[in-house]
Amino acid sequence: MNTLALTAGSMGIGDAGIAAVLGYIVVFVGLVLLMCVVILLGKALAGTNKKAAAPAPTAVSAAPAAPSAPPAPGSAGEVKLFDVPDKEAAMIMAIVADKMGKPLNELRFKSIKEVK
Repeated sequence: MNTLALTAGSMGIGDAGIAAVLGYIVVFVGLVLLMCVVILLGKALAGTNKKAAAPAPTAVSAAPAAPSAPPAPGSAGEVKLFDVPDKEAAMIMAIVADKMGKPLNELRFKSIKEVK
């Protein structure tokens, strides 16, 4: 009887090693291909979301100072807030300053908008 079926007992250590290495290669090549597909889909869908974005809502000023008054010493001017409470805006600015390792008065925030 001449059969081509392999059983666990007929496979040597070298054959088993080659089969294992080939199996690992197939799995990793499949993972890399899947990663490429996910990245390409992410870029394609990100491009469509930017085109379909609605216009921004009206701006709410964080500093209701009079237009004739100059900014306080060390400040960088006015920040426009879009659907963000003052407390959350202050926390965001503090976190950004801390992560950048710079004092808050050296940074200039033009606007803060919540992304929905």
